[in-house]
Amino acid sequence: MTHFLGSMAGQLRRRWLYGLLSVVMAASLVLVSPTPSHAQTVPRWLQLLFRGVQIIQLSNISDNQEVQLGQQINQQLTTRQFRMYSDRSINEYVNQVGQRLVPASDRPNIPYTFQVVDTTQVNAFATMGGFVYVTTGLLKTIDQEAQMAGVLGHEIGHIAARHAVTQMRERNSRRDEFEADSKGLATITTAGYAPSGIVTFLEKLGTQRSVPAVLSTHPATADRITRLRQMIDPATANAGAGLDTAAYQARIRPLLLVRSAG
Repeated sequence: MTHFLGSMAGQLRRRWLYGLLSVVMAASLVLVSPTPSHAQTVPRWLQLLFRGVQIIQLSNISDNQEVQLGQQINQQLTTRQFRMYSDRSINEYVNQVGQRLVPASDRPNIPYTFQVVDTTQVNAFATMGGFVYVTTGLLKTIDQEAQMAGVLGHEIGHIAARHAVTQMRERNSRRDEFEADSKGLATITTAGYAPSGIVTFLEKLGTQRSVPAVLSTHPATADRITRLRQMIDPATANAGAGLDTAAYQARIRPLLLVRSAG
């Protein structure tokens, strides 16, 4: 939903992408790169060629290499880019829901890390290597655990499809979001959550006055809802866990008692 969100207000996702690129370009996985002492003397066309080689190499990295790169990106994001939410119970709850989804995903063979960013912006996003982030603003906006599962499932879908790498080679954001929706729906359903959660969350976001960050770089919400509804059997849309609103509110109670950062 890397996610779903869109994966932070257009500006936040761009910050993530720029941070990602800066780390990627410095990664030791790259075999060909001009040295700093000669960087300014290398023609721009050759620098672009070097970057192209880097991206091609990234598309061929192993799972272990991707996880290591994701760890580097996560370090940059959590120490320099974002203010992380520290409440242990909220982080454990998000991680619990996320880890329930992992075995049901298309890519359960890498470790996943689910973290909470302290901001009022409504968003979620993912980076390569199994790192998923949701904002406190999003957790306050959703009503049910099934909706959170839908968000996390979407972001896991981005990781399963390795969109962080493919988007560096070509711009297919619309196609990627539809694919992540499809994968996310399959994941939450297999994990035992009610499939309606992913739809009701999108419907709720669509009614807000201003466009949430999570939707700012995504295809039209109505198109996503239509596609998802076509994939869900109405007879089983509400069959599954995560639809108890009161239970969800009780789990995020510590978050509702405090004010998040802007």
